[in-house]
Amino acid sequence: MKHDVIVIGAGVIGLATAERLLLKGASVKILERSKVGRESSWAGGGILSPLFPWNYNNDVIQLTNYSTKLFPAWTSALRKTTGIDPEYETCGMLMLPPFDRDAAIHWCAKHGINVEPRIIPDSTCHIENYIENANKKTHNQTLLLPDIAQVRNPRLLHALKKRIVQLGGEIIENCTVNQIKTSQRQIQSITSSCGEFIADHYIVCTGAWSSKILGTHALKLNIRPIKGQMLLFKFAKPPVRTILAQNDLYIIPRQDGHLLIGSTLENVGFSKHVTVSARNYLLRGAQNIMPELERMPLIRHWSGLRPGSSNNIPTIGRHPSIRNLYINCGHFRYGVTMAPASAEILVNEIINVPQPLDITPYQAGWNSN
Repeated sequence: MKHDVIVIGAGVIGLATAERLLLKGASVKILERSKVGRESSWAGGGILSPLFPWNYNNDVIQLTNYSTKLFPAWTSALRKTTGIDPEYETCGMLMLPPFDRDAAIHWCAKHGINVEPRIIPDSTCHIENYIENANKKTHNQTLLLPDIAQVRNPRLLHALKKRIVQLGGEIIENCTVNQIKTSQRQIQSITSSCGEFIADHYIVCTGAWSSKILGTHALKLNIRPIKGQMLLFKFAKPPVRTILAQNDLYIIPRQDGHLLIGSTLENVGFSKHVTVSARNYLLRGAQNIMPELERMPLIRHWSGLRPGSSNNIPTIGRHPSIRNLYINCGHFRYGVTMAPASAEILVNEIINVPQPLDITPYQAGWNSN
């Protein structure tokens, strides 16, 4: 059976793209080499903002800002239609030193982002002390971004999977694409471990595996696996209500008392092995912020492979020379954050409707060095 679109990859980007196509009336089949969302999408923390956003270039900020505005309506619709709550929550993010406080405040004012200076007391025996001293006149390097939200990645993925099936989409798991057959600047078919497939359009959403899938068609696309390791704790109730960030470390509280600690950035190829050194690194950093973690048992330690890209900028759009081939990949640390906007941009290009923002930066990846 010929479909309108075949999406290769069932991470959050592939699922979001497929959902939007289905809502536009397209017939969609998704091919996934493993299980739905079991790589970078499932493994991440779900912070809907870049960490220390003033450290990122405007192309990242433009896309994440637009995307986060779509999240309330998107997750609400998923909850209503599937009965699965992605746990979208505006919880704020507390930025802990060291960083340039004055530069950060100036950046936030320029970009219209709410920021509240906070004080770290002389005694920091509990992190709640950071948060409860909002109205004191003294200050230091600590800032709260009160409008930052989070989502629970596994629940978002479950909701998207169910929604795609509701809309008539088909997901084939454990299906590895082996070859892209082209002729006259078009894909004629793709072969896989579960057969040959034909469609009018093909979209590659395979994250860290994108260059491998595309082969010679990848041109100069520079998307590579970057391993991230994370830790999980469980409290009877959330010990904090706010995301905490310090350097590359973050602590994310869930509504049910789970607490995520992340994350490493490791350029080690496609290895997903967890390591004692990474566990100890994350534990030391988290315990310096929350000493009570020293008394808590570690529940889980895992890793995922992010699709690393230059400056965290994804590649979204049509292939330069193959007319019916598209890509939506390379979101690095912010695939979940960028998912609804990236899906909208890609689908807009396919159906040829105006874009909500300048998409030029997200089509430059084919020529990366």
